[in-house]
Amino acid sequence: MNQQDPYNYNVTLPTSTMATISLVAGILGFTLFPFIASIVALLTGYAARKETRAVPPTAGGDGLATAGIVMGWIGVGLGVIGFCCVIVYFVFVAGMVGWSFNQ
Repeated sequence: MNQQDPYNYNVTLPTSTMATISLVAGILGFTLFPFIASIVALLTGYAARKETRAVPPTAGGDGLATAGIVMGWIGVGLGVIGFCCVIVYFVFVAGMVGWSFNQ
């Protein structure tokens, strides 16, 4: 006799849409839309994490949200480093131009 356990709570939750958006935005932050998509990945990733870690959880996809958050922070970090490199470059060029006029 195969009876189902009435207390089996092994239910598969639907994947969070915010987690999927976070992952896609994290990937786009490395390719098509640097920095902007990384910020979107961070915002949607933290919202998805809140959704997946609620008690009781309303959606699955915590790994997708975490991946989006990690890629978002890497994208923001690379954007900040790139911006600092551009500033250093322009300061260096301005210094060289000023130095050549004084010669």
